[in-house]
Amino acid sequence: MDRTLTLAEPKLFIERMLIDGVWRDAGNGATIDVTDPATGARIGRVPDATAADTEDAIRAAEKALEPWRRRTAGERAELVERWHSLILTHVKDLATIMTAEQGKPLAEAEGEIRYAATFVKWFAEEARRVRGHDIPAPTPDRRILAMKEPIGVCAAITPWNFPAAMITRKCAPAIAAGCTVVVKPSDLTPYSALALVWLAEQAGIPAGVINIVTGMPEAIGATLTASPVVRKLSFTGSTRVGSLLMRQSADTIKRLSLELGGNAPFLVFDDADVDTAVAGAIASKFRNAGQTCVCANRILVQDGIHDRFVAKLGEAVRAMKIGDGRDQGVTIGPLINAAATAKVMAHVDDALSHGAVTAATAGGYGDATRFVTPVVLTGATTAMRLASEETFGPVAPIFRFTHEAEAIEIANATPFGLASYFYTDDLHRAWRVAERLEFGMVALNTGTIAMEMAPFGGIKQSGLGREGGQEGIEEYLETKAFHWGGLKLDR
Repeated sequence: MDRTLTLAEPKLFIERMLIDGVWRDAGNGATIDVTDPATGARIGRVPDATAADTEDAIRAAEKALEPWRRRTAGERAELVERWHSLILTHVKDLATIMTAEQGKPLAEAEGEIRYAATFVKWFAEEARRVRGHDIPAPTPDRRILAMKEPIGVCAAITPWNFPAAMITRKCAPAIAAGCTVVVKPSDLTPYSALALVWLAEQAGIPAGVINIVTGMPEAIGATLTASPVVRKLSFTGSTRVGSLLMRQSADTIKRLSLELGGNAPFLVFDDADVDTAVAGAIASKFRNAGQTCVCANRILVQDGIHDRFVAKLGEAVRAMKIGDGRDQGVTIGPLINAAATAKVMAHVDDALSHGAVTAATAGGYGDATRFVTPVVLTGATTAMRLASEETFGPVAPIFRFTHEAEAIEIANATPFGLASYFYTDDLHRAWRVAERLEFGMVALNTGTIAMEMAPFGGIKQSGLGREGGQEGIEEYLETKAFHWGGLKLDR
C-alpha cells in the first residue's frame, strides 16, 4: 500500500530529476521505488537515471559554469541566502519528507533541516570572503599574485543517513565558490534532495548550476568519475565505495573530498563529570538511531567511574521510546532497511557470544526486521566484531580500562580516523590525549562535533578533505599563480 504525504507545499514532493532547469524522467523511462523504512509502504517512484542522463546533467553544468562563475561573489551570495531563507520557511514539510523516507523522528528531522540550512547561510557569507594574496617578488619589475578561482564542474554523491545536510554541506560551498554541480542522492532517500534543489530553483539559482540525477549508483557514479569535465568529486559514504570512486577517478585526476567510515572511540576517565559524559554519549551514540559515521562506536570507561557511568547510561537508554518517527514522543526510529538491522543484530549476537553482558535495553518494538532496541553492553573486548567494524545502530558497548595509555592504544587501534571523544576534567590529560588521538576530529567533554563553522573530516581510511568552516569552500577553489613581469615603475 502506498503512503501519501500531507504537505503545506505539495510542490516539494517531486518525482522527477532536474537537468538544465527541466524536471524530467529518465531517458528510458525507468524508475525505482522509494519505501518508508518504518512500514515498508511505498512512498513513490523516482527516475532511474542512465549514463546518458548523467552525461546530459554534466553538459548542463558545463554550459552553466562560465556565466555563473563570472557573477560577482555578492550576486552569488545573495541567491544562496535566498535559498537559506526558503529552507527555513519550509522546515516542517522538509522534515515530513525526511521522516517518511529515512525514518528518523520528526523532531530530529526538523533539527537536521535547520542544521542543513546553517551550511547554506555560512557559505553564502564565505562567498564574500574568498580572496587570494600577493607574494613579494624577487625583482622590482615583477608582481606575483595567488588568485582563487572556482574549480569547475563538481559532482556530489550523498548518503541516506543525512539526506538534507549532506546536500547543503556539498552544494552550498560549491555554488558559492562559483562552481556548478551534478548531485546524485542516495536511491533510498532522494525526496529530501529533490525538495532542496527545487527550493534552490525557486531562490533564483540559474538553470544548470545545480542538477540532480536520481537512481541506482552504478551507471551514474561511473559516468561522473569517467568524465573529464567533472573536476571535483565529493562523496560521503562507506570506505569501500569511497575507495572504488577514488580508483575510478584516477584517470581524470579529480580533486576528491571523501568522508568515509568511522570507528569512533568515546573515552571516559575517572576524573570526568559522569552526568556530562552520559549526556554526551547519548548525543553521540543514539542520534539517528546510531546511524552516523561519527557516533561513538566504542565506549571506553576507566575502572573508577565504570559502574556509575553504566548505571546512568542504562537509565537514560531505558527511557528511550522506539517507533515510527511520526508518532508522538518517539526518540529512536527504524533502521534504514532489513540489511542494516541484520548487521546490527549480528554484532550484538557476536558480542554476547564472546562474553558481553546486556546491562540495559529500551522497550521493544514489534517489527524486529525494521527496528533495533537500543542496548548497553558491558564487558566488551577487542575480540568482538563491534570493536573493529562500524555497527551503525543503537548499540553502546562498554570497554573497561585501567590506564590512560591503555585507552589511547585501544582508541587508535583502527584503520579509521574520523571522530573521537573523551571526557576529563584534568587539564594536563586533556592536552595529552587530544594530541595522541589519531583522528581528524577530537571532542573534549562534548558529544557533538558537526557544525557549519568548523572543518569536518577524517584521516587514514576515513577519507580526505574537509567540509564546513573556511576549509569547506577552499575544497572548491583552485589557486592560480599569476606572474606579471616587465613592469615599468620608474617613470
